Amino acid sequence: MKRRSVTSWLWSGIALLFTFSPCVFAESSMNMTQGVTGISQQVYDLHMLIFYICCAIALVVFGVMFYSILNHRKSKGAVAAHFHESTKVEIIWTVIPIIILVAMAIPATKTLIAMEDTSQSELTIKVTGSQWKWHYSYFGEDVEFYSLLATSSKQIEGIEEKGAHYLLEVDHPLVVPINRKIRFLMTSDDVIHSWWVPDFAVKKDTIPGFINEAWTKIDKPGVYRGQCAELCGRAHGFMPIVVHAMEESQYETWLADKKAEIALAQQQANAALTASLSLEELMTQGEQIYVDRCAVCHQVAGTGIPGAFPAIKGSKIATGNIDDHLDIVVNGRSGTAMQAFVNQLSEQELAAVITYQRNAWGNDTGDVVQASDVNEFKGKSSQLEDPKEAAQ
Repeated sequence: MKRRSVTSWLWSGIALLFTFSPCVFAESSMNMTQGVTGISQQVYDLHMLIFYICCAIALVVFGVMFYSILNHRKSKGAVAAHFHESTKVEIIWTVIPIIILVAMAIPATKTLIAMEDTSQSELTIKVTGSQWKWHYSYFGEDVEFYSLLATSSKQIEGIEEKGAHYLLEVDHPLVVPINRKIRFLMTSDDVIHSWWVPDFAVKKDTIPGFINEAWTKIDKPGVYRGQCAELCGRAHGFMPIVVHAMEESQYETWLADKKAEIALAQQQANAALTASLSLEELMTQGEQIYVDRCAVCHQVAGTGIPGAFPAIKGSKIATGNIDDHLDIVVNGRSGTAMQAFVNQLSEQELAAVITYQRNAWGNDTGDVVQASDVNEFKGKSSQLEDPKEAAQ
């Protein structure tokens, strides 16, 4: 009777295992996301296949184990059998695992091959990682921009309540059309980063000096979020990814608007070269730029982090020669975390943030840097980089 009850329990467990459908597991937040691409569905199906195989193996193994423990106890007078080996059993427990592994390897290999097939793409986007932001460049469209964390510093410091997308929101999301194969070319300006969007089943390292490729084809419009998945420095956790997938017609409208926005920004940058802003105007604009772009390393109060990021408050750079200050902000400093902001900020923005740094936190140099000063410095700097022009 007891043997029957144990056997019944074993078969009930097996039946219970197969009662759970993939839909039940898909609804669980603990399970892998199904995503919104063909590849993500393939990965999910593969995950569930292997999960069910592992569950079935575990149920059989533990079922036999507990059956043996319960029915062959010493208290029941069980006597251990005496035998040596069984070639038949050894063949069985070798062949069965091989069959299981091959059954898992075939769909896994097909999925991996599909994930690497970037051919016949309809749109190519270059993704460049840098501490701690992403840069997107649309090939053939003359559209490129940086994407930075948009969560306010007050939320990060706990002054304000955290928003719904805390640390997963950006100022400029990557915008793409649905139902088009999109090829990504991945690289980095400094250290290794990793571009990861779970809903796409795309995770690819961005490595300085190398180009990695990935692709996706999104089935559903929506906003999809990810983040850098490779430890890349102090602000690694402040490097989110936001992708806005939309219908083709909406995408074309966005693209036209983006081109117009870039053209307008260039016109404004050109106009700023002849403008002259007051110290107060530059300080107001410069403070916002500093908080958004510089404070993550140099701190809001300009004190830096000893041993990692130098202080700007009272520094020789911020209180010394203006050209030296321009050089380090515009061109960066090789071998350090200090990036070149020449392509990240306009002349007006560079002028404002440098003016702010030279007059904030008691630096009080009284220096005012205009956009024309930055433009003039950039011209001299580019000539110095070209020995032939410098000789002339």
